[in-house]
Amino acid sequence: MKPTRLVVIGNGMVGQRFLEEIMARELALEITVFSEEARVAYDRVQLSSYFSGASAEDLSLVTPGFFAEHGIRLMLGESVQRIDRERCVVVGSAGSEVPYDTLVLATGSYPFVPPIEGNDREGCHVYRTIDDLDAIAATAKSSRSGVVIGGGLLGLEAAKALKDLGLETHVVEFAPQLMAVQLDVQGGTLLREKIAALDVSVHTGKATQRIEAGDSQRHRLVFADGELETDLVLFSAGIRPRDQLARDAGILVGERGGVIIDDYCATSDPAIFAIGEVALWSGRIYGLVAPGYDMARQLAAHLAKDEKAKFQGADMSTKLKLLGVEVGSIGDAQARTVGARICQIDDSVAGTYKKLVLNAAGDRLLGAVLVGDTSDYGTLLQYHLNDMALPSSPLSMILPAGDGKPALGVDALPDSAQICSCNNVSKGDLCSAISQGCCTMAGLKSETRASATCGGCTALVKQVLDAELKRQGVAVNNHLCEHFAYSRQELYHLVRINGIRQFDALIKDHGRGHGCEICKPAAASIFASCWNDFVLDKPHVGLQDTNDNFLANLQKDGSYSVVPRIPGGEITPEKLIVIGEVAKKYDLYTKITGGQRIDLFGARVEQLPLIWRDLVDEGFESGHAYGKSLRTVKSCVGSTWCRYGVQDSVAMAIFLEERYRGLRSPHKLKMAVSGCTRECAEAQSKDVGVIATEKGWNLYLCGNGGMRPRHAELFASDLDDATLVRYIDRFLMFYIRTADRLQRTSVWRDNLEGGLSYLQAVVIDDSLGLADELESHMQAVVDTYACEWKRTIEDPVAMGRFRPFLNDDSADEALVYVRERGQKRPARLSEKATDAMAARIPVLETQS
Repeated sequence: MKPTRLVVIGNGMVGQRFLEEIMARELALEITVFSEEARVAYDRVQLSSYFSGASAEDLSLVTPGFFAEHGIRLMLGESVQRIDRERCVVVGSAGSEVPYDTLVLATGSYPFVPPIEGNDREGCHVYRTIDDLDAIAATAKSSRSGVVIGGGLLGLEAAKALKDLGLETHVVEFAPQLMAVQLDVQGGTLLREKIAALDVSVHTGKATQRIEAGDSQRHRLVFADGELETDLVLFSAGIRPRDQLARDAGILVGERGGVIIDDYCATSDPAIFAIGEVALWSGRIYGLVAPGYDMARQLAAHLAKDEKAKFQGADMSTKLKLLGVEVGSIGDAQARTVGARICQIDDSVAGTYKKLVLNAAGDRLLGAVLVGDTSDYGTLLQYHLNDMALPSSPLSMILPAGDGKPALGVDALPDSAQICSCNNVSKGDLCSAISQGCCTMAGLKSETRASATCGGCTALVKQVLDAELKRQGVAVNNHLCEHFAYSRQELYHLVRINGIRQFDALIKDHGRGHGCEICKPAAASIFASCWNDFVLDKPHVGLQDTNDNFLANLQKDGSYSVVPRIPGGEITPEKLIVIGEVAKKYDLYTKITGGQRIDLFGARVEQLPLIWRDLVDEGFESGHAYGKSLRTVKSCVGSTWCRYGVQDSVAMAIFLEERYRGLRSPHKLKMAVSGCTRECAEAQSKDVGVIATEKGWNLYLCGNGGMRPRHAELFASDLDDATLVRYIDRFLMFYIRTADRLQRTSVWRDNLEGGLSYLQAVVIDDSLGLADELESHMQAVVDTYACEWKRTIEDPVAMGRFRPFLNDDSADEALVYVRERGQKRPARLSEKATDAMAARIPVLETQS
């Protein structure tokens, strides 16, 4: 009987693994392998190690003599030109024709290069093969800096390569954060901070429009809002499946690329199969090696007539070390599942961020994000993969090691639990190997391949090893920072109960050291919430962050923006004229915000008090856009004008804004009032949302917009005016007393034991007996309100802060603008380099 002729196109990681799986089954096959590269399969996962000393031989995945030993014909350095399906022949680039009975496409993917002008300039590279790395190294020899375009997994790996080559390194990412697929906003932010601390410059939200010749370096990357010069450009902006052979042969491919396969990895031609990054299964391309290995495993089993062998998708969880920073992502890391709940620890002192995504019941793990410390990855992955019930306090699973942290206990895992996803090694496989004499990690790795690929399961493999050998014969820290062994809530109570009004007394009695950028602004916020003292008074001014220090929002060019309060969005024509006159007088850029305010941009430090005086004299006051406080109360026109309105939403919005203006809180607050259920004010996306009904007001709480929008929850219905205000008073003050530092109301609500019903019991039923105290405290804040702009311009000491230089009253010459669409904007780097800049003309003219 003639052996089946098997042809494999591609000898990458997945193609090689398929060959090994086939060899393990000892099938009667005549195998030919086409390898486009001039070298056999190597480890692309560890590709960056090539620049830190690893050789091509070190990266090789093929044991010496593998092809000869198994009688495999290897067409090294020969690509496939076409597939002749009628004759069942593969035509090689050297003219060879190889017949097949079974054909496997393991062609992988190619790096995506954005279609931007100049992407083919000399010194622009991709990061995919060892040959690519050799070309990068050659360019690096005559380069001082390099830019990676792409801030995903591959992009950060490429950035490490440039760092290892000794280049000044930049990462340019189109998305607003790094690793947007795997991480949430907070995780991406911390990753950016850690990478920036390693002298890698990160530029997010940047769309490269073209690459042109630079002045001081080889290239200039031109963005919509700036430019960057560099000697070397490295594209790592994602991958695309190499499916052209299949397309040309008339095999079905997906609308956006990829060879369509079924559960048996079969294409539309039953004699042709596809595995790895070229394969599109259930509408998805898998860009990690573990799913490709599983496809290889299942296809080999299928060809060996194993009826149970099917590819059924893959978990995309991953653990990596990127530029030395530990990163882990499990399951639904973005919390997209309906009803998902969140608990997290954001320790900016330790530089770690851990988030758990739970189901609505809070007893199952849907996903997780780990940045800075992935020691819990193995445990969390097992809870996710095996649908295991969580402890009663899920947050305890990501606490620092200590008495309060529960251990998973590998005994709790079933034997079927997958420990190593890359190589499909279960707990039972490990235990079997251990019982047969494997008593070291090296032995287990050699015998089972567990932890041999990405290493993400190493810790859990070690736990299984230790537990099995033993069987055979062996407090939550929510401190604010290193200076205070208290949470923000505990610190708030110390301040309130002991009547502490200054930071020196607080740290002397309850802390240590001199304080830091974490505890000082937190303490300043607590003092303001408790006592409502002027934030620029001498005891407090040194505690404020940049925006509060100048009662304005710092912008990217060093200027500030001014946002006067417009309660409820209602403004008279006279006041509109005043804002226009102030904007013209100080040449400010004007923009209507999403919160029904007018923002004035481009004010210099010394201009701020002058602008405030002009506004205050005409009846305006600070809008507190710079503070962790109430920002706006948005409204529709309500029953006054609208034919659908059932209550006066404008009047209520103005009342609420004037009541809570200046209220300092753990995070910024936004409110809205809609005059009917058509919801034109978008109240259900706010921290406090009020919607009119025929009988009164419905109150919604704990919503927010932003990067992770959250709908507010209906808290109480058909309230009269007095009851509505009373409930809001209680809610806000309870939040201020108990929330963590920089914790939004939505996150605070998610972390409340008992959830919405508990909050309703506290606020509506006064279950804690605090209602009178909360209302009294809020009234004290209301009664002591004073406009901070007005206080400042009346205080000579405070006014002394608003000088650009201590020994010079002249303006800051670094602030340069251009005219565009009739208004000024900050000049770009190229515009600052003009003759006009050299002549120190403060505003350049450009066509609108």
